[in-house]
Amino acid sequence: MATRLSKLFGMDIYETNATYRGKVYDLVVNLEQGIIETITTQPLKVNSKQEAKKIITEHSIPYKKVISADDIILINSGNVPVQNKIPKQEEMMNETNDTESKIRKKYIGYKSKYSRSR
Repeated sequence: MATRLSKLFGMDIYETNATYRGKVYDLVVNLEQGIIETITTQPLKVNSKQEAKKIITEHSIPYKKVISADDIILINSGNVPVQNKIPKQEEMMNETNDTESKIRKKYIGYKSKYSRSR
């Protein structure tokens, strides 16, 4: 399910044990991978790197802890087992290789008389 980033701003954040954690002020986004890295409960408009570091360490939540984001954002407090949302690149490569090898076995065979041994 896709959600607009603008919808997340101002949402309340709760843990699975019903603890209120704050509201979403800022999001740190990894543009290369296209994923949200961190949610902050304080604005990141700061004058120094030290203030920004303090906000990131004390007033932020890693997005990998998010279980659901609908009317509120629900994060894992450690008492709920959660599956990985994004498959690792290695797993995706293995699936691709498995699919290719199955196709190769089905249509080409394991070895042909023209293939070279390496």
